[in-house]
Amino acid sequence: MDLFSETSTLSGTALDRDGIAAALARGVRTFDGCTFDGVDMSRLDLQDCTFMRCTFAGAVLYACKLARTVWLRCRAGGADFEAADAVDAQFDSCDLNNTKWRRARLASVRFANCKLTGASLEETSHLGAVFEESLLVGADLRGFSFKSAVLKQLDFSDACLAGCDFRDAVFDGGSLRNAVLKQAKFTGADLRSVNLEGVKLSEAGLFKGAVISHTQAAAFLGELGLIVA
Repeated sequence: MDLFSETSTLSGTALDRDGIAAALARGVRTFDGCTFDGVDMSRLDLQDCTFMRCTFAGAVLYACKLARTVWLRCRAGGADFEAADAVDAQFDSCDLNNTKWRRARLASVRFANCKLTGASLEETSHLGAVFEESLLVGADLRGFSFKSAVLKQLDFSDACLAGCDFRDAVFDGGSLRNAVLKQAKFTGADLRSVNLEGVKLSEAGLFKGAVISHTQAAAFLGELGLIVA
């Protein structure tokens, strides 16, 4: 029986690089429950493909063409997306812990309900990238721009946010607990609902022009030994 038949969907199959190429050649564009663990997929053209409940643990997607791809409930812990073109891609409810995205193109990409703990996203081009209700604990986002963005329930605890641009951003919940904030910009940002635990008094100047709550202000003053009555 022909493995790929006449359908554009392939389900429940473990694929190596040759198997992926064969599937694409036969017109497969949707992969459901497939396994790509540890596969070297470098430079493959996967544009417009949909991946549902697939696994990519330790896979290498270096310089892959991933524009307009859709990823639903996929697990890709430790996968390498360096230099990938993921413009307009959508990741929903995916495990992307410890993934590498250095020099990737992430313009207009959307991460929703994703786990990006320990992910490395430095040196990416990311105009219009959106993150919603996602874990970015310990992630490396140096130089990332969130200017004027609405940041809904993003956990940046222990993340490296050095040089990030949060000007005029609105934090809807989430956390900046113990994040590295060196040279980050917060002018005009609304921080009233975000957890600022662990922010050092020496970093208070970074928040000049930002909006914080009375409770947050009291915490800052508490570090000076003052009591707000």
